[in-house]
Amino acid sequence: MAVKRDRNTNTKPREDLSKPSRWRLQHGGFNPPSYDADPDTGAVVMHRRAIDLMGRLEANGTITPAMQDAGDRFHTQFRAAALDGIRVAPLVRVPEGSGDTLTERSVAARRRVQEALQALGGADSAGGSCIWHVVGCGTSITEWALRQGWGGRPVGHSQAQGILVAALGMLAGHYGLSAGGTTRRAPARASAS
Repeated sequence: MAVKRDRNTNTKPREDLSKPSRWRLQHGGFNPPSYDADPDTGAVVMHRRAIDLMGRLEANGTITPAMQDAGDRFHTQFRAAALDGIRVAPLVRVPEGSGDTLTERSVAARRRVQEALQALGGADSAGGSCIWHVVGCGTSITEWALRQGWGGRPVGHSQAQGILVAALGMLAGHYGLSAGGTTRRAPARASAS
C-alpha cells in the first residue's frame, strides 16, 4: 500500500525580493531606502544604496566627510586611470590591430593618482600602499594588513585602520578639502557664553 505524502511540508518560505538577500547583507549594510517616482509610469520605486568601507568609517565618526570625499575622489581617479585591473570589454567592439593605447583621460587620471601618491610619501610608503590597495583596488583593511607587513613585522588591524585614517587625512589636505584632516569622535558642543 502506498503512503501518501503531503507536498506542502517540504516547501521553504519564499524570500522577500524587495529586501536585500541574507548573502548580500553579510557583505555590508545598506542605507535606509529612498522612494522616487518612475518617470514613465509614475509608480513608486524603492532604491537602496549599499554602504561601502568609506561610508561605514564616516558613519562611525572615524573619518570626516572631507576624508570620505577625498577617498571617493581618489577611487574615481584610480578607476579612470584604468589601474584597477578590471578590463572587460566585448571583443565585438574592439577593432583589429588596436593595441593597449591609453586615452587622454586615462593619462590625466594616472598623473593625478601619481600626484596623490607622492603627497602620501610615494607608492612604497605605508599610506600610499594602503590607499592604493584599500581605496583604489577595494581590498579590505584586514586583507591589506595581512598581506602587507611592514619592516618584516605584521601590521595589526587597528594599526592598519590608523594608517588608512592618516592617509585619508593627508589626501583630503592634498585635494584641498580640509584644513587639518582631523577625525570626528563626538559632535561639537556650542558654548553658552
